[in-house]
Amino acid sequence: MLLSQRSHIIKNEAKRLGFDFCGISKAEFLEEEAPRLENWLKAGMHGKMEYMENHFDKRLNPTLLVDDAKSVISLLFNYYPQQIQNPEAPKISKYAYGYDYHEVVKEKLNEFLNSLKEKIGDINGRAFVDSAPVMDKAWAKKSGLGWIGKNANLINKQHGSFFFIAELIIDLELEYDGPIKDYCGTCTKCIDACPTEAIVEPFIVDGSKCISYLTIELKEAIPGDFKNKMDNWAFGCDICQDVCPWNRFSSPHHELQFHNQTGLLNLTTKEWHELTEETFQKIFKKSAIKRTKYKGLKRNLEFIKVS
Repeated sequence: MLLSQRSHIIKNEAKRLGFDFCGISKAEFLEEEAPRLENWLKAGMHGKMEYMENHFDKRLNPTLLVDDAKSVISLLFNYYPQQIQNPEAPKISKYAYGYDYHEVVKEKLNEFLNSLKEKIGDINGRAFVDSAPVMDKAWAKKSGLGWIGKNANLINKQHGSFFFIAELIIDLELEYDGPIKDYCGTCTKCIDACPTEAIVEPFIVDGSKCISYLTIELKEAIPGDFKNKMDNWAFGCDICQDVCPWNRFSSPHHELQFHNQTGLLNLTTKEWHELTEETFQKIFKKSAIKRTKYKGLKRNLEFIKVS
């Protein structure tokens, strides 16, 4: 089978399974990203995320994750919602409106890999959804799915940036795509809009200042310096994406599991602040929000509470 035929089968299967975009790149050491990652870590921009210091080589070399890796298949899965959260209530990131994306997308990825084995033949590979030392945005960029914006998010020219990024790293040689140009131009809307000034310069985000980090990754008390700068975000933050001009092209997703089914979007401010652990377990049982645990969410709600 020709390499182009294999790649054609892969992209058709990705579309059939609901992935919005699929790009393929050669599995090789990420030379361009290596010094950037090293400098970012040395500057302490990962905050208390010590795990970012682990597996440095694996983050940059896919052959250390999959034996004899030849190709990285990058996939985008839209999560832009049609539903709107109560505008008066504490805010949560759009990606957390429905069921936990790790579970939803990973299931589709496993089905994707099994389907490719049936159609192409024996393939050794692994599926990744934000759950291993894989630089997903770098691979998506290499395969032409978009460019890395000044807010450090992958931006797709057709549909913006509200996507989950996933990968299959496999031991099969394929026809490869190439990167596209950067279309941010002189725009600085994301930099100007960040209330905690986390985007310290174009393309560099100080993770330790990011509202998403402060409300999710940070396990201790939120530093007092950020009081009155959180813009009412209780879980994650979408500011730098909401202001991005390219997201005017975002369109609602079609994944039923990403629709909110627990009523969290209708919760009032009073209901959020009076949330009990029992209600937390019930509402967020299948949500990415459970990652903060009840204690973490209550900490966030107390920190952003207007007295």
